[in-house]
Amino acid sequence: MDNSYLSTIKVLLVIPCYNEEFRLKSEAFLQFGKDNPNVHFLFVNDGSQDQTIKVIEELSKKMQHFSFLSLEKNVGKAEAIRSGVLANKGNTENYEFIGYLDADLSVPLAEISDFLSILQKNKNIKFLMGARLARLGANIKRKKRRHYLGRIFATFVSSLLNEPVYDTQCGIKLIHKSVVFELFKEEFISKWLFDVELLFRWKAYFPNNVNMIYEHPLSKWTDIPGSKLKLGNFLYAPIELFIIWNKYRKL
Repeated sequence: MDNSYLSTIKVLLVIPCYNEEFRLKSEAFLQFGKDNPNVHFLFVNDGSQDQTIKVIEELSKKMQHFSFLSLEKNVGKAEAIRSGVLANKGNTENYEFIGYLDADLSVPLAEISDFLSILQKNKNIKFLMGARLARLGANIKRKKRRHYLGRIFATFVSSLLNEPVYDTQCGIKLIHKSVVFELFKEEFISKWLFDVELLFRWKAYFPNNVNMIYEHPLSKWTDIPGSKLKLGNFLYAPIELFIIWNKYRKL
């Protein structure tokens, strides 16, 4: 990758954290932070019941481009990310892209460099999202049950959205500052399917910009134990998906 690109673009990644005291890989973040000063991290404590707030406070003290936001009560991943994004609405001159990344680093930090490389090559992209596509040369480790449920779900989303999206739920996305605040302005219908709702909002709010979204296959992804997403969330997903589709098809 051309490191000169890192000197011309600043990225903010919101990291939602709920009870991550023992799971947050502080050293990995610190090492990446030393090598990538233009990638800023905002850790959002989502009303954790453990000592997550102390962990992210200490992280933020060690790096100038690390910061934290603490929410008094647990509001869920969607609202935690939305709070982090909107907290930077007045800082549009500081970042070109704002996005989010899962705290467990199932998507390794090294993938961020690949994302920046993609943005360097294609200035037309305004919405860049990861895709967990198992293929030769990649190291994608997913549980079979989740993989098959994910493929079925993505097929339904593609049909309703009328766009060939492969992986809506991958935990890394970067969105250009010109559109990100509009996409996150309102609360999401679902705590778990907000990624899907972002895509429906994108198509409804920016119908002329559909070709500015791009899915980038990850080189590595690992299913980290301790996920907050349970099987029951998958079972309820079709209902929430219908509610989302019904709302945005009318816009």
